[in-house]
Amino acid sequence: MNRSTQYAAPGELWVLPQAALEDLGVRYVDVLEVVRQAYVALRQGDSQNPLKTIVEPRDQRSISYSMVGRDGASQTLGFKVVYEHDPQRLRDAYGFHSFIFLCDDHSGQPIALMDVAQLGPMRTSATSALMARAACPQARTALVVGTGVQGQIALPMLLAALPGLERLQVYGHYAEGLKAVEQALQRHCPGRRVEVVSDLAEAAANADIILGVAGLTARQQVRRAWLKPGAVAVLVGYGIDADVLHGADYRIATDSAQMRVTSADLAAADGSLPAMDAELPDILLGHAPARRHPQDVVFAYNSGMVVTDVALGRYLADLALAGQRGQRVKLW
Repeated sequence: MNRSTQYAAPGELWVLPQAALEDLGVRYVDVLEVVRQAYVALRQGDSQNPLKTIVEPRDQRSISYSMVGRDGASQTLGFKVVYEHDPQRLRDAYGFHSFIFLCDDHSGQPIALMDVAQLGPMRTSATSALMARAACPQARTALVVGTGVQGQIALPMLLAALPGLERLQVYGHYAEGLKAVEQALQRHCPGRRVEVVSDLAEAAANADIILGVAGLTARQQVRRAWLKPGAVAVLVGYGIDADVLHGADYRIATDSAQMRVTSADLAAADGSLPAMDAELPDILLGHAPARRHPQDVVFAYNSGMVVTDVALGRYLADLALAGQRGQRVKLW
């Protein structure tokens, strides 16, 4: 195998910066399938997804975490590292840096050191879409709360999972973000339109699916009392109040143990969290339902799992290899 058809020569590391991962011809239906297979392999394959390790100083000026995971479906190992400075946006000094290091666990060779600016939002949005499709397959109206990176990819990914959606709505306060949501939808789903809503309570009351993908500065949160019977609320960041979790008829998570680590802001006054009814891997395998009754209000917590970063990273690396992207660095 020559240099152009392998990840890197012995002693080299293949580096894929953000620019090398642009315009790879990614299909969201393929992303959904890669992520779905990664969750299934957690139960059926030789996959592992330990809890993340988190560190932060007492004044919370930063937060850092690392994760290691193995995707048994593709025999790929990944080490993901994240450093976020000023996560509370209190110092006007926000910074975010992250990468993932992938290794082929069949050949024993490194695959790539990869930027995750696109990978992270894609795997997170795919997980939200899988949760929404499982809990509300006949949905016709979807509302996205938030217009950041997650908000911009949410609707195209949701449409890949649920092409029967008829009404698409977005709620946000930033004109640039709202425009970016509209542009992303047109780019991925030409001809589809998104409605910008100003009354969050009214929009939430009529939505089958609500995605909470807002940032920490979200001004308003969707409340449990607003939701109609049968609705599903998927929380990624902010935009859905904790009372939806506590008042839901049915609760699902990507991983219950990881949720307990990452959802302190959702806890009740006594610090407690309600038990989850099901986890996404079991739902995808048909071992657990996504809801008990058609009228259940379902709360879904999407905490993200590194095994999906690993699987999707391998998918993107293979596309980048075919496009001869990135550069090789002599490292060892």
